[in-house]
Amino acid sequence: MGLTYAPIKIENLFNKRAVEVSALVDSGSVFLTIPEHLAVQLGVDLTEVSTREVVLANAHRALVPMVGPLRVQFGDRYCDLSVLVLGDEPLLGAVSMEMMDLILHPATQCFSVNPASPYVPVALAK
Repeated sequence: MGLTYAPIKIENLFNKRAVEVSALVDSGSVFLTIPEHLAVQLGVDLTEVSTREVVLANAHRALVPMVGPLRVQFGDRYCDLSVLVLGDEPLLGAVSMEMMDLILHPATQCFSVNPASPYVPVALAK
């Protein structure tokens, strides 16, 4: 098992600035996170944001900026969501993976569209 990365596009829905990046895929994380330099590239005003308290992998708590809505896209699938500004590389968490109906196979480092719904993302609503 190793680290899995995926090519994603992130777009600021207010000013239409977009970046294409390689994001670490982490099904154990909840949010999509981006480093501060990407938030700046996307034209996000970091003085006008909300904050969110998060628990980091080392069990420390931190208040971090939450910005959005931003659009994240993998292949022909996308979702619009709030994003945490945190860390040194983009991290694609479980919420955006579920919203786009994507699956991760850590043993093979494969990240793809759910083969059970190859044409349209499906979500549980029960």
